[in-house]
Amino acid sequence: VILLLNRAMYLYNITLQRPTAIMHAVHGSLSGSKQQEIAVARGRILDILKPDPQTGKVYTLLSVEIFGIIRSLKTFRLTGSTKDYLVLGSDSGRIVILEYNGTKNCLEKIHQETFGKSGCRRIVPGQYVAIDPKGRAIMIGAVEKQKLCYIMNRDAEARLTISSPLEAHKANTYTYNIVGVDVGFENPVFACLEVDYEETDQSATAEAPSQYLTYYELDLGLNHVVRKYNEALEDTANMLIAVPGGSDGPSGILVCSENYITYKNLGDQPDIRVPIPRRRNDLDDPERGLLIVCSATHKTRSMFFFLIQTEQGDVFKVTLEVDEDMVTEIKLKYFDTVPVASSMVVLKTGFLFVASEFGNHYLYQIAHLGDNDDEMEFSSQMPLEEGETFFFAPRGLKNLVQVEEIDSLSPVVTCQIAELTNDDTPQIYAACGRGPRSTFRILKHGLEVSEMAVSELPGAPNAVWTVKRQIDDDYDSYIIVSFVNATLVLSIGETVEEVTDSGFLGTTPTLSCSLIGDDALLQVYPNGIRHIRADKRVNEWKTPGKRSIIACAVNERQVCIALYGGELVYFEMDPSGQLNEYTERKELQTDVICMCLPSVPPGELRSRFLAVGLSDQTIRIISLDPSDCLQPLSMQALPAAPEALCIVEMPGSDKSERGLFLNVGLQNGVLLRTVLDQVTGDLSDTRSRYLGSQPVKLFKILIQSKEAVLAMSSRTWLSYVYQTRYHLTPLSYETLDHASGFASEQCPEGIVAISGNTLRILALEKLGAVFNQQASPLKYTPRKFIIHSPSSNIFMIEADHNSFTTQTKKQRKQQMADEMIEAAGPSERELATEVAQAFLQENLPEDVFGSPKAGAGMWASILRIVNPLSGATIKHVELEQNEAAFSLAFIRFANRPGEQFLLLGTAKGLRLNPPSLTVGYIYCYRVPEAGDSFEFIHRTEIEDLALAFAEYKGRVLIGVGKLLRLYDMGKKKLLKKCENKHLTNKVMHIHTVGSRIFVTDVQDSVTFLRYKPIENQLIIFADDPNQRYVVASCVLDYDTVAVSDKFGNIAILRLPEGTSDDVEDDPTGAKALWDRGWCNGASQKAETLCNFFIGGDVALTLQKTVLIPGGSECIVYTTISGSIGALLPITVAEDAEFFQHLEMHLRQESPSYCGRDHLSYRSYYFPVRQVIDGDLCETFNSLEHAKQKSIAEELDRVPTEISKKLEDIRTRFAF
Repeated sequence: VILLLNRAMYLYNITLQRPTAIMHAVHGSLSGSKQQEIAVARGRILDILKPDPQTGKVYTLLSVEIFGIIRSLKTFRLTGSTKDYLVLGSDSGRIVILEYNGTKNCLEKIHQETFGKSGCRRIVPGQYVAIDPKGRAIMIGAVEKQKLCYIMNRDAEARLTISSPLEAHKANTYTYNIVGVDVGFENPVFACLEVDYEETDQSATAEAPSQYLTYYELDLGLNHVVRKYNEALEDTANMLIAVPGGSDGPSGILVCSENYITYKNLGDQPDIRVPIPRRRNDLDDPERGLLIVCSATHKTRSMFFFLIQTEQGDVFKVTLEVDEDMVTEIKLKYFDTVPVASSMVVLKTGFLFVASEFGNHYLYQIAHLGDNDDEMEFSSQMPLEEGETFFFAPRGLKNLVQVEEIDSLSPVVTCQIAELTNDDTPQIYAACGRGPRSTFRILKHGLEVSEMAVSELPGAPNAVWTVKRQIDDDYDSYIIVSFVNATLVLSIGETVEEVTDSGFLGTTPTLSCSLIGDDALLQVYPNGIRHIRADKRVNEWKTPGKRSIIACAVNERQVCIALYGGELVYFEMDPSGQLNEYTERKELQTDVICMCLPSVPPGELRSRFLAVGLSDQTIRIISLDPSDCLQPLSMQALPAAPEALCIVEMPGSDKSERGLFLNVGLQNGVLLRTVLDQVTGDLSDTRSRYLGSQPVKLFKILIQSKEAVLAMSSRTWLSYVYQTRYHLTPLSYETLDHASGFASEQCPEGIVAISGNTLRILALEKLGAVFNQQASPLKYTPRKFIIHSPSSNIFMIEADHNSFTTQTKKQRKQQMADEMIEAAGPSERELATEVAQAFLQENLPEDVFGSPKAGAGMWASILRIVNPLSGATIKHVELEQNEAAFSLAFIRFANRPGEQFLLLGTAKGLRLNPPSLTVGYIYCYRVPEAGDSFEFIHRTEIEDLALAFAEYKGRVLIGVGKLLRLYDMGKKKLLKKCENKHLTNKVMHIHTVGSRIFVTDVQDSVTFLRYKPIENQLIIFADDPNQRYVVASCVLDYDTVAVSDKFGNIAILRLPEGTSDDVEDDPTGAKALWDRGWCNGASQKAETLCNFFIGGDVALTLQKTVLIPGGSECIVYTTISGSIGALLPITVAEDAEFFQHLEMHLRQESPSYCGRDHLSYRSYYFPVRQVIDGDLCETFNSLEHAKQKSIAEELDRVPTEISKKLEDIRTRFAF
């Protein structure tokens, strides 16, 4: 299907999964309660997380799109206050103070002060934010030159105030870090790491500039900032840590530099310096410096300590010995090793939150503070020669206990969407991570289901319910299972076992059973109703004659049944707890299929409505009000016969009020969701969604104490509201037949379901998640993978720079063990041998402890075959040391019919800066039809790195450096047939459509070529006039290509109509099109159809694909920060106009939280063109109702119409 219908093309950008990488994490009491929350910045997203102190689970309270890039994030608290505010440094040229409103669950902008131009610029502040520990001042700094101070205070109404900015600029100065020094209640002081490059800038022979530690003092009396003091540093530092001061500690700062930590303070305090301990017997180069990358401070009234992390992931606990306000000694103790973090946070509840640099994030319980163990403590007073350091032995976790792991895809290096498991919906196969923490993940759309219990039943049941004994019980007492001719009652306790004294009739199938009133039970069976009172008295109502009950509806106080032939009988409970039949019965002209009652509203005696689904493909809403009981109120015709009905209460379009929604499951597999007016009973605003091939059954359950609907078709779906947003998500679980809510001590909010002849208890924990993941570990950073279509197996290459292969590691270890034995004296030889043996057998998992750094130009690489169902490795081959694989492709050659070959592009001795390599190779392997092995055929030597392959007319096109070559298969190597030398830098990707060739360049966008077989030449006939640093590309049709660049732009390029790729059509004479050479570029230029900036992120993959069964094609991209997005084509001109106008209104009504102008944000490098920001449009649903109404009026619509349109475009293509 050709995606693009006409020349003017509009795309609609939506995010399927938000970024998962965390750049900054801070903690504080953001809601103003005693509990602490964690605020995390994920590039353009700001999340508020809440760790549960009892279970250790981390819940997302709020996630908002900032529509800007968060560069820095801090919390601060005014003295005497109980609430923390968030300070945001972003690319907007403004400082923003945000407050989290816990009752409304939203962020409110308190202050927004403009100080400079927008964009991530060197001299515009925003890169660093530092807070005075007493909350009196904020310093916001740029990478170069500019720093501004703001004084924070409160006015007479106790509202937060902010002063005008006070400048602390210094020209020709780079800033590496800024921190607020704790000086108690004296004038606020900020410490900065600076480099003055003025002399170096003016003279080519000047020495390298020194690094200085500079103190800036903000004089609150004079309202002025002064440079108080600066001193040159011996070692190059990268980080500052503030030491608690005032009554809490000695004040001052810890300066973290290469291999050393130094304590410094103003006044008479001498510097105290301690080396950073190194791992004993490490395979790393011993000359390599060690840096501190991350720190967290924990402070109580009686003590404080720091947790600092090295770039290897080792965490040390740092304490200071103080004697009369003078620090006398720094003590370090190895604490534990966790993945290298971008931020660490210690909470008062005893948790350590680790936001990993790459891969999953973790929450640990601090079980011990490491004070009483036998781990060696290192001190600054221990005598050491300059350049020497301490050594420690890394080990598994001892002081920390992992309690939660938060999935993160970051970075998605490469990704493909394909349907390889035969279950209708395509899966996303993503190779993620870096180094030994890399994973291969299979993502499926759906909620992850935890299976709590599975037990076989004596036959095939047809229904299941759970019942409480008392209305105020927290947990259920019985599970009732109905069979074709019997009913089984199970009691829920320590175990689940059968009971016979419950009062339920066991010799008949059951249609419904539930708690009715405060403490009575109700069973509806085909021949009657059984009302079981608390004292075991049983009242029965039998059906008249031989008529049986075919449908029923029950809530807390009402029962309605439908008899065969379409007669409704209604019962209501009186104050004494007796069920009374209403005097009249309602005759319907057609058979009843299904019926439903909503829950009784709080403080009322009955629900006002009954919904009935009839065999004439209609739904009737019938009144149960005493004034017009059993009178029809409204009717809706359906596209197919109904199967099930369910009325639930959920937040409506006006967020402050909850409305009734009628869910209708149809027999054709479609779910309808309709608004039911709570006063008149009218039905309006119907939304539909195709769920599967089976009729849809509906069950009401509780999710987070709110009503939700479980919809069962060929897949099971959950319709629920999470964080004020409506979700309809499938469960990643096998098909279920019937279900009910379930609550017990072990599983307070679960589901009991039947599938075949088994009873299952399930729990849903990761609410709000779009995908569930299955991850398999990889050894090195994944570079690329391809799918072998006959077998569906995946062929993947991994490569890591600065790494040893397994073989080299063994040799290095053996060499070090031999050196240990040789270095020992004759008397110590035996002990040394034992130590050497222990060292050889020690095997620390590299995904936790990291891999040893081998040095520049050292590569390790692997080729593996992966099973797409389980993620397991079928076969793998490790390449030699210093040889790395970068590209692979399946090729069928015309001169070798019936055979399929795998080409692998590698480089030996590749150095990154300046780029050079010893030699490049193309390996050729034969792959059998089964796709479970590969057989080496031959190796071709090339002079540069081959990054791209493409099959072309029975031969293969290969990008060798900046050359494009055509090769054919030979007996001993590949045979070069043709070459084009006119590409500028380096070929990144090659695509072919028909006879056209699309080549992307690392710096020079896309070039369009054609092969002329008669002249045996590859001819450039068109190119892109704009320079683009292409990272990913995808061909959409014969004229159109999508590209993403390394600055975060996605562009659609198209050749204009009438573009000639045939030389004979050129009026200027043969060959003129390509003889002009590449200096002027090609004579024909591609047009830019669309341009869009995805927001401080880089799209590493682009793919034209279908995401849902029966959906339309769209472009899906995955990014370095782990987000997945899609560009959806808008094919109707009216829709494009509608979304453009909606976007325009929302730019005014829903301003960015960081103060960034939306239009300029989406036009960072190129003006945004014909792409509508769906993420902005979807903020319409979270606006206040009054704003929604005013926007809708401007667009000549009502708010529900706009919401429906937003939902429709999403569900047509994606989820």
